[in-house]
Amino acid sequence: MSVYVAMLRGVNVGAHNRIKMPALAQLFSDIGHTDVVTYIQSGNVVFKSRAGAAAVTRTIEQRIADDLGCDVAVLLRTKDELARIVRTNPFLGKHNDPAQLHVTFLAEKPAATLVRAVNEYDAGNDAFVVQGRDVFLHTPGGYGKTKINNGFFEQRLKAVATTRNWKSVTKLLELAS
Repeated sequence: MSVYVAMLRGVNVGAHNRIKMPALAQLFSDIGHTDVVTYIQSGNVVFKSRAGAAAVTRTIEQRIADDLGCDVAVLLRTKDELARIVRTNPFLGKHNDPAQLHVTFLAEKPAATLVRAVNEYDAGNDAFVVQGRDVFLHTPGGYGKTKINNGFFEQRLKAVATTRNWKSVTKLLELAS
C-alpha cells in the first residue's frame, strides 16, 4: 500500500472551486482510500491506496468533478517523493526562513528545452531551481510579490502546477510518515 499526498490546484481561492475539507475527505474514503487526512483549506490530502499514481489521480479528478462539481487538477506525490523534496531543497542551509521557501509541484516533468529557457529568466532577488517535476523557490520579498509564481511556471514550463509554502510541505510529509 502506498502513501500519497494529493494537492488540489486552485481550491478555495476566490469564489470558484469551493470544497469543504470534510466532504473532500469523505470522497477519498468513498473511493476506497484509507487513513485519509486533510490539511488546511487549500486542498491537501494524505492517504493510503493500493492503486498506482496515474489511476489514483484520474479517479480523484473525475470524482471531484462528478460529486463536488469542481474541475480541479490533482497533483500527486508519494511519501518517498515528498521526503526527497524536503531532503534536497537547494535553498536550505543558505535560506532557512520557511516563509521565504516554497515548492511548485508540476503535473509532469517539463521538456529540457523549456527548463533551459526558464533558467535564463532573471528573477532579481528571488531564485528558483527546477528539479524534475518540482520547482524550489526562494522569495525573500514574499511569495505574494514575486513574479516567479504558479502562473509563471505553468506558462513557461507548459505544465499544470500548484505551489505550497515550506511549512505546508514539511507538515504534509509529517502527516504522511
